[in-house]
Amino acid sequence: MEKRLPIRRGILIAWILTSCLIGGCQSTNPSGRQPIPVRVVQTGILKETEGLRYSANIDAITQVTLAFKSGGYVDRIVQRKGADGRMRILQTGDRVSQGEVLAHVQESDYVDRVNSAKAQVDQAQANFDKAKLDFERAANLFKSDSYTKVQYDAMQASLDSATASVENAKASWQQARTALADCSVRSPLTGWVLSRNVEVGALAGTGSQAFVLADTHLVKAVFGVPDNRVSYARLGSPQTITTTSLEGEFHGRITSISPSADPKSRVFSVEVTVPNSENKLKPGMIATLTLGTSTIVPPTIAVPLSAVVRSTQHADGFAVFVVSDQAGKAVVHERAVEIGDTVGNMIAVKTGLKAGEPIVSTGGTLVRDGDEIKVIP
Repeated sequence: MEKRLPIRRGILIAWILTSCLIGGCQSTNPSGRQPIPVRVVQTGILKETEGLRYSANIDAITQVTLAFKSGGYVDRIVQRKGADGRMRILQTGDRVSQGEVLAHVQESDYVDRVNSAKAQVDQAQANFDKAKLDFERAANLFKSDSYTKVQYDAMQASLDSATASVENAKASWQQARTALADCSVRSPLTGWVLSRNVEVGALAGTGSQAFVLADTHLVKAVFGVPDNRVSYARLGSPQTITTTSLEGEFHGRITSISPSADPKSRVFSVEVTVPNSENKLKPGMIATLTLGTSTIVPPTIAVPLSAVVRSTQHADGFAVFVVSDQAGKAVVHERAVEIGDTVGNMIAVKTGLKAGEPIVSTGGTLVRDGDEIKVIP
């Protein structure tokens, strides 16, 4: 039974007063008139179990978009064996491994850049070696007073410049080698291809999206909770989810609760992380779960909301009409009750009734204590 938020006592009073105005709080039929037709039900037991049910979206624990860092014409995309046994390029739904090269662009231009950068390093190194020898010679001459301080400082500056040139050339060489390595797009995870946005022969620019991958060995069930129920969500608490497309239950734990509500929907986002080693749960599936107290409250007497009327004995009280058999006739008697919260179209009765007692569910505003009734289906 789905639990709804308790309605205020004033709303219930207003509803009952409206019913009284429409039908009359008491029967206007004098004693001896025909039995009044009403509907009768037996009081039931209300059991509150686990709270409210929510719908959740299944998302991958990790989803990444891969892009080219080095642009160029795509000359290779990794292949897989298709269902027909023939080789084909990677497609949506294929499995990939961490570190696997998924696509590659032509690297001839990048190889040339590496070679050119390496040549610049060699040239800079040769200049440095010469500047170092010149400086050492100048230092010896300066010690023997054969070189002036100005000449010595000039050789020192030349050596420093040659040192900087070597460092710059090496940095350029490293950048060229990195760009060459970035001709390959590698998978950062083991997972599944959600989409492929590149073809062999296409010109891929720097930053062009190539693949979207997802890791689903764990999945997240994401759902929104209003502020008056978010206190039931606690980090680490176990949760069970089900789906309409899969049999059985899946068990996880709450791993994230948004610290603020969404400004549009005004709900707090809650995530339940669920192990998915068999890959049964797919991103995009709809799951259901129950959030609320796991404590089952003691069974409570419950009656239909329409069975509760204003008490004629107590101005601020409520009552129901209990049906009894008197000499073969169905007669009603008013009985004061203490009401509790509403659950759906039922209302809890704290005191005044026992389980299984027949009461008037429809037509309670038309009868009064001691009236004979006619039970209608």
